[in-house]
This record gives sequence, C-alpha cells and structure tokens, in this order.
Amino acid sequence: MSTIERVLENLHWLGHDAFRLEGRVTVYLDPYRLEEGQPEADVILISHEHGDHCSPEDVRQIRGPETAICASPGAARKLGGDVRVLRPGDAITVKGVDVEAVPAYNVHRFRSPGVPYHPEEEEHCGFVVTVDGVRVYFAGDTDHIEAMSDIDCDIALLPVSGTYVMDAEEAAEAAADIGPQVVVPMHWGGGVVGTRDDAERFADLYDGRVVILEKERGR
Repeated sequence: MSTIERVLENLHWLGHDAFRLEGRVTVYLDPYRLEEGQPEADVILISHEHGDHCSPEDVRQIRGPETAICASPGAARKLGGDVRVLRPGDAITVKGVDVEAVPAYNVHRFRSPGVPYHPEEEEHCGFVVTVDGVRVYFAGDTDHIEAMSDIDCDIALLPVSGTYVMDAEEAAEAAADIGPQVVVPMHWGGGVVGTRDDAERFADLYDGRVVILEKERGR
C-alpha cells in the first residue's frame, strides 16, 4: 500500500467539514456534532469561528490535558484557553505535525450586498497538514480563489455544496488548478447544507480521482 493510500485509509469523515486523521498522532479538523466515543485528540485545527466549524462543546469532548489546539483568530477568541493562533501564511510544527495555514474566503457569496459570508480580512484559514510526507489540504469555507494555484498537496478536501462555499462546478475548477492526486469532497451531509448529490456531481465533473467518504458512525 502506498503512503497516500495509507493516509486515505486513516482519514475519517465525521460529517460536514469535520475529519479525524490518524497516524503517529490524531488530528481533528473542524470537529462538529461528533458521535460519542471519539478518541482523544493530539492536535485540533479550527478554520474559523462559525458554529458549524468552531464548536467548543465538541472540542471539549476530544480535548485532553496534552491536546494542542491551533485556530484562526476569531475561533481562538471563541475557544479561549491555551490556543495557538494561526493566520493565513503562518506555519507551525505541533506534536511533530507540520501545519501551514492558507487563505480561505468568499469572492462570490454574500450575506448582503458587498458583505461576504467569509471575508478575506477576517483571516479564516484552510490548512495543509503533512503526515508521513503526505500533504493533506483542508480548504475550509471558501470559494475558488487565486491562492489555490499555489497549494502543493497530495490529497485535497474541498467544499462542494454551494450557498456559503464553492459549488461542485467551481470545486472541479479549483481541483484542476491545485492538481492533487486525490480529492475528497466535503461540506455536505452534516445537516447544514449540501447532499451526497453535490459530492457525486463533483465526481462527475472532475477528471481526476475522487473519493467520496462515508460518514463514520459512533464507536
């Protein structure tokens, strides 16, 4: 089994934009509405402060005395305590895991005229996490933006549902710009917005390899 396949095997989708990545350490991305019995986190990464991404209750469920939390500025304020603030462009090694924060924002989707759901100036994050030499890009809540052309990754986790983030068509264009070996569609199936149809439409539109993960059930 290749290293990329091993990382994919250890990537668990927990619904919506929440993932658990297992290996030498256990990394959670935007934990939200977690099932009971999740393993304790070594590292928790929070992309931004919206409630379906930054859930203090879910963080408490998986946080242990040695858990490291890295979060965008707004999310860090919401969580409190010992949280390392990451802004787009920052890089850190935590618990032996290399983490790069990258931009995530809207250019097409607005809550009111001229007011995006995810403004660039609020410094929301996507993350590139390196595990066993494999670079996993978690895009966060974002449209297809120019910065994606500079992302170097093997596995890309991309939103596909539209409304607050890019839709399947835009995600296919973004994936073509990024050029990962594997894309995992996200931002669907968590009771917020989006369905499996969005993930399957993305898979139909994108020429590269797509893996649609099944939501992990409680242990």
